[in-house]
Amino acid sequence: MSTIPGESLLQQMKWRYATKKFDSSKKIPAADWAVLEESLVLTASSYGLQPWKFIVVTDPALKAKLRPASWNQSQVEDCSHLVVFTAQQDVTEADVDRFIARIAEVRGVTAESLAGYKGFMMGDLVNGARHAIIHEWAARQTYIAMGNLLTSAALLGIDACPFEGIEPAKYDEILGLKGSGYATVSACPVGYRAADDKYASAPKVRFAAKDVVEHR
Repeated sequence: MSTIPGESLLQQMKWRYATKKFDSSKKIPAADWAVLEESLVLTASSYGLQPWKFIVVTDPALKAKLRPASWNQSQVEDCSHLVVFTAQQDVTEADVDRFIARIAEVRGVTAESLAGYKGFMMGDLVNGARHAIIHEWAARQTYIAMGNLLTSAALLGIDACPFEGIEPAKYDEILGLKGSGYATVSACPVGYRAADDKYASAPKVRFAAKDVVEHR
């Protein structure tokens, strides 16, 4: 296992910022994008269930359609790749069975041997009290993925800007998500900062560690 120095990690965390203006002429190389896409796939989720779908938009015409539904923010059109985070609207026994089958396939075990784990998920997500807020639960999982994307991009020297300033219902309509079982939660333009984005050099504003980290 190889690691990076802690100071290098912190340096990139200090370097990244919510990019307000992208250089539309610069595109993320295919090899780097493949890494970022895999980082999304590798994101942790509750139970490992992955109740999401990531829609990657690079088509200029489609990005132009999404801009008005994004508070007219220019990053949507100027970025290299726009990632739309969608969450399942429901979790059913079929979803749990699909995941159990995938575990069995990858780990070389039988689905029957995972009956206890299936029962645990069913009791919580399908038949339990959490099912009443299941889309909200799934939506929260997507924020783990967004955070992972932001960090992974920063480590590669790639910029990003997490977006909640969108109209999810209009995104669903434009992307044809209605009836798919998934609904838009948020979006994240990814690419390279423009040379004249004044926010790139602005000091990062964070509360001191003593104000937000408590040791017990």
